[in-house]
Order: sequence, then structure tokens, then C-alpha cells
Amino acid sequence: MSFIEQRSSIFLSILAALVTLGMKSAAYSLTDSVSLLSDAAESLVNLVAAVTALICLWYSVQPVDTSHTYGHEKIEFFSSGLEGILILVAAGGIAWYAMQRFFHLQELEQLELGTCISFFAALINLIVARILIRVGRHTNSIILEADGQHLMTDVWTSFGVVVGLVLVSMTGWVILDPLLALLVAANIVWTAWGLIARSFNGLMDHALPEKEQEAVRAAIDALLQPGLHYHALRTRQAGARKFLDFHLLVPGTWTVQEAHDFTERVEAAVRSALPGAEVVVHIEPIEAEAAWHDSELLELEKQPGGEPQPENGSGP
Repeated sequence: MSFIEQRSSIFLSILAALVTLGMKSAAYSLTDSVSLLSDAAESLVNLVAAVTALICLWYSVQPVDTSHTYGHEKIEFFSSGLEGILILVAAGGIAWYAMQRFFHLQELEQLELGTCISFFAALINLIVARILIRVGRHTNSIILEADGQHLMTDVWTSFGVVVGLVLVSMTGWVILDPLLALLVAANIVWTAWGLIARSFNGLMDHALPEKEQEAVRAAIDALLQPGLHYHALRTRQAGARKFLDFHLLVPGTWTVQEAHDFTERVEAAVRSALPGAEVVVHIEPIEAEAAWHDSELLELEKQPGGEPQPENGSGP
């Protein structure tokens, strides 16, 4: 059901991009305002980004295969990064055109009608953006949330342009038009930077947020008894899927069945704390010296803020 919901939201985003692109292009045609042209250019980016998001969303839900045994969800980070790059290109074009107009000011026409059209286009984007963000957070979809955040930037940009053009109409200061376009370009660059940074972090297997890591540790700690320990917790995210693994140290006298049953309980607790997570647990005898020196993460966990060491005297 979540994929159908996500796909429907993307189709809504594409439709909104087409409608608002037409409306903003008409507003520019009526007024010859470079700030409205910049707003229309951002809607064009919205359309390209939404189509890209649809393709990436379809690919991300494909089942695992022999070449992609962890799934295909990481393409969502590619989608976010591509959207950021497209936004940067649009910002460069807007800035260049605005500078040309800055040195060759032109009188604007039919500002009232053009401003009204832009305002209603912004309202459409506001409604669609809130839907995308809500569905994206509900389904844990980076694609939808990034698209929604981008649309929200477009909304604030459009409202800013509308306010600026009202000032132009009231004061006659046409120089405000290219200045507004430059502010739009700067705002777009800021949005693009956030999307690209998020994409980079995902592709580099950035750890899950500290709040989620704390929830995982609390779930494990609640089941640990004296003589048990865990360490080397690693987390990452690929699209909507979250992965984590760690070493679980148990008494060497336990049977395979005992270790397996306890691990099942730990995994269930972790998945309850982090729904949908894929958990991998490596079991080791707590008495073995090597079990306490088998990961590069152990040195990091000894640092302030790292995972606390056992208080029951286990380990060497």
C-alpha cells in the first residue's frame, strides 16, 4: 500500500508542476518580470525532479537480485542529489538573467494579473508540498520528503516574488524585480546544498540519527543480563530501509539453540524500537580474548559519547 501511496503522490507532484509551470509562464509572458521568469524556471526544475523521482521510486522497490543483494533503495539518494544539481543549474541561469536585467531595466506590464496568477500557483504548490512531506514521513520515503521540501522552498519563493511585485506596483521601483530574482537564486542554491548534502551522506552510509541509535541501544540493554554484552553497533540507511548490525557476546557454555533463541528476542526488541529495520547479529563467546578486539569500532566506543562498557566485570 505504501508504494501505491508514494506513486500517487509523485503523480500529483508531476501534475502540479505542469499546471504551475503553465501558470507562471503565462504570468511572465504578461508582465515581462524576470522574478516571475525565475519562479517559472523553478517549476520546470520541479517537473524534471518529479519525473526523476517517479523513475527512482519504481526502481527502488524492485526485489533483490543477484547483483543487488541489499536491494535497490539507495537510488533514492541519487534522486535527491540529481534534484539538487538541477536546482543549482536553474539558480545559475536565474542569476545570469537577473544580472542582465539589472543593467537594462524594463517597465513591467499587467503586474496585477501576473501577480494574482503567481499567487494561485503558489497555493497549489503549498497544498501538494504538504501532502508530499506527510506521505514521505509516513512511508519513510526520502524521495517524497525531498520533493516536498523542494516544493516548500518554491512556495516561499513564489510568495516572496508576489510581495515584491506588489511593492513594485506600489512604488514603481522596477529595480526591485531583478533584485528579487537574485534573492530567488540564492534561496534555490541553499535548497540545492541541503539536498546534495543529504544525498552524499546517504551514499556514504552515514549512521542513523543519534535518537534512533539510542532507541536501539535501550532495546538491547533491556534484555541484557550479567554475563552478556554487545558492541560494534553499526547503522545505515538505504532509501526507506534501515540496516544495523552488532556483536553479541554470550557465555561460551551456551548451546547454539540457547544463543539463537536469545538473539531472536534481541532482534525482535530492536525491530520493535526501529520498525522495518534489518538486523544482523554476530554471536561470540564473551570469555574469548579475540571477541573484545575484533572491530575498529571498539576504540571509538571507548571515547566520550561512545557505547558504555559493561559494568558486570565481563571481558578482559
